[in-house]
Amino acid sequence: MLTKRREFIAGCAASVAAAAAGFGARRVAAADKVPVLGLIFPPANRGVPEEGVAMYGERLRYVVTGLGVEQMTPEGFEMVLPRIPAAAEKLAAEGADAIELTGTSLTFFRGEAFNQQLREAVTKASGLPATTMSNGVIDGLKAVGAKQVAVATAYADEVNGRLRAFLIEHGLTPLVVTGLGLEAITDVEKVTQNDLIEFAARVRESAPDADSLLLSCGGFRTLEIIAPIEARTGVPVISSMPHGLWAGARLVGMNAAAPGYGTLLSREA
Repeated sequence: MLTKRREFIAGCAASVAAAAAGFGARRVAAADKVPVLGLIFPPANRGVPEEGVAMYGERLRYVVTGLGVEQMTPEGFEMVLPRIPAAAEKLAAEGADAIELTGTSLTFFRGEAFNQQLREAVTKASGLPATTMSNGVIDGLKAVGAKQVAVATAYADEVNGRLRAFLIEHGLTPLVVTGLGLEAITDVEKVTQNDLIEFAARVRESAPDADSLLLSCGGFRTLEIIAPIEARTGVPVISSMPHGLWAGARLVGMNAAAPGYGTLLSREA
């Protein structure tokens, strides 16, 4: 009987050791796992953002889906709002660790209270932490100490007015909000980086007391021109897609540094 008792104890110890080893292996695997950021885009067929790949390489993986926004107007945004919970569920099923609702104007057009409701809706549908592109630009502006902001956008006057109100809600003073007057979402991709550099410089010149510059529209391709615009204008630049992705990377627990792409992304190194 004593022998059997010793065998039983030895067997239990071996089982515990094996379980502990398995648990340790699972912890190592979890620690080594590449985080996955889910992105809900306004357009229907936007792929993985090239800017995100340039910023974080293999350190961050993306799963994406789209809402089908066609017009950057309040009416265009209202049409797709019922699609957001299903989009969040889809990204959760595809392995996202956190979700960002992109589209700066989509998330600021009804003010901060509604921006918060959108975040909560994404979390409720997915069970995951969530942020929005508007949160990314606000956090970015505050991180560089912005107080008086020159704002260059893709939008028409009505949406610009709503952005002005949103920035004021967050304690920022928009000295000027100048848009390109675009409404069709497909028109944004026609704006070149050279166009954006010149546009940003003109907006900054129209507000000489500005301490920062915001480029607002997730469809603008700005990552590579942030540093050149900063050099030309003399103020830090915050832009929708790069700093939205910065916010998403932070949400999944990464070091969100992307050195070489302007003041804030380099500072986080």
